[in-house]
Amino acid sequence: QVQLVESGGGLVQPGGSLKLSCAASRSIFSINAMGWYRQAPGKQRELVATITTGGSTNYADSVKGRFTISGDNAKKMVYLQMDSLKPEDTAVYYCNANTLWGRAYWGKGTLVTVSS
Repeated sequence: QVQLVESGGGLVQPGGSLKLSCAASRSIFSINAMGWYRQAPGKQRELVATITTGGSTNYADSVKGRFTISGDNAKKMVYLQMDSLKPEDTAVYYCNANTLWGRAYWGKGTLVTVSS
């Protein structure tokens, strides 16, 4: 059963924008935070941004001022608005959800390619 589904990836030119969306399944209960991670070829997965159900956000230094995370608790959705994209932002972006019980869920990922 697919529990986190990402969408919105694609090819964009440097300086462009993309918006990623992630929908959590109704079967995931007591989510207390959701977020985005990314993994570039040959590199480890890294945190991009997280948001709690209370609205607190956290960003990687590399995306501060360019990316904005937001969420809709009622719909169990999280979004990532990515502006001023750079080639080094190219990666597979994964959605993550954490519950109050300490369980983590991951999506299958969506590819973002920044290239001219």
